[in-house]
Amino acid sequence: METLSSIIAKASGFVWGPWMLFFLVGTGVFLSFRLKFLQFSQLVYALKLALTPGKKKGGLGDVSHFGALMTALAATIGTGNIVGVATAVVLGGPGAVFWMWVTAIFGMATKYGEAVLAIKYRVTDKSGNMAGGPMYFLEKGMNAKTLAVLFAVFGVVASFGIGNMSQSNSVANNIFGAFGLSPWISGLILAVFTGAVILGGVRSIAATSSVIVPFMAIFYVIIGIVIIVVNIDLLPGAIGKIMSSAFSLEAGFGGLIGTTIRYGVARGVFSNEAGLGSAPIAAAAAKTDHPCRQALVSMTGTFLDTIVVCSVNGIVLVMAGLYPGASSDAAAVLTSKSFSNFLPGFGEMAVTISLIFFAYSTILGWSYYGERCLYYLTESKRASLIYRIIFSLFVFVGATVKLGFVWDISDLFNGAMAIPNLIGLVCLSGVIVSQTKDFKENYLDKGKR
Repeated sequence: METLSSIIAKASGFVWGPWMLFFLVGTGVFLSFRLKFLQFSQLVYALKLALTPGKKKGGLGDVSHFGALMTALAATIGTGNIVGVATAVVLGGPGAVFWMWVTAIFGMATKYGEAVLAIKYRVTDKSGNMAGGPMYFLEKGMNAKTLAVLFAVFGVVASFGIGNMSQSNSVANNIFGAFGLSPWISGLILAVFTGAVILGGVRSIAATSSVIVPFMAIFYVIIGIVIIVVNIDLLPGAIGKIMSSAFSLEAGFGGLIGTTIRYGVARGVFSNEAGLGSAPIAAAAAKTDHPCRQALVSMTGTFLDTIVVCSVNGIVLVMAGLYPGASSDAAAVLTSKSFSNFLPGFGEMAVTISLIFFAYSTILGWSYYGERCLYYLTESKRASLIYRIIFSLFVFVGATVKLGFVWDISDLFNGAMAIPNLIGLVCLSGVIVSQTKDFKENYLDKGKR
């Protein structure tokens, strides 16, 4: 078992090595240039589309564009926003926050491209539901069935790790630390609530996410903004540290690349999942009259996740100044202490409550991702039902066991998902550009917004 664990850990380290981070960000840069930095020119319009749930557009789909966005955000706004940002600051210094911003800016183009292809090549499955994502555009757009199957397999395995057991384990440990509640009790409660939602399918997940995600994100961001505003005198110094550390060459250029930039990029991707191929699975279920309309909505997910939520968390961490000498293993504790430094007692409680909702929403979002990947492989409605039941049971398992090996294997397969997805994005970039041109000429330029 130790040998297997060592092999998995090394494989995970290779998959998430510098080459992968370069591939992820490089794809975003490539698409940004090909799309003429659409993430800047259309951001206001995209946010207006994303944040107006009552506004409907014609087209096929299972859920509203807002519901699809909330399902994707449910999976992306998770422990990475709390634990991931703290880990990046501890290991990479304050400058890592800046490189998370850079990753998000280019990641918006990646997320846009993923969604365009997901909707362009989506199909109506045997159950009458919309099905799309990398496995479909790899098969239909590139005729690369092998890559499609690999992505789907990686997605199913990753859903039980990064999207399930690791999340419930974080919740159980934090509840135990804050309230002394036994992990098996919190795990059982979480499993029951998970099953109650995901057994209803994508519409149930989207409806629940549309309530939980806005609440949890606004709650966490408001608390962070209150801390920043009340302690506004510390803000210039914090921004100064972030910017100076982002380009600091005290440890040499190699040190800058190996620590600050590396951890900023890695944790940025871990937080917003741009390039991993997960979010377009949710985007494919949206009701939309054109692939690019929903793609613009999907693009805002990266903006809201990293530029908004992660930024607030990162700035509070730097303002508190408790990160020097801290351990990456205590990242969640560091966030709690930083918030409590400004809001004694309440700060820790707020972080714990946020972590519970963040992790729960991630479980819901990833249950849909894993189920869609399994359905692609089996085309069986019965298999989907069995998956939902097993997935709910594993929420309880994750809360009650030690997850060192699970983290390694889930990291490995989560990263492995990105490889076929990024290959598809680069090879089908011409389709993304042509769809964007069509949307601009036939909708935006004609005022059909």
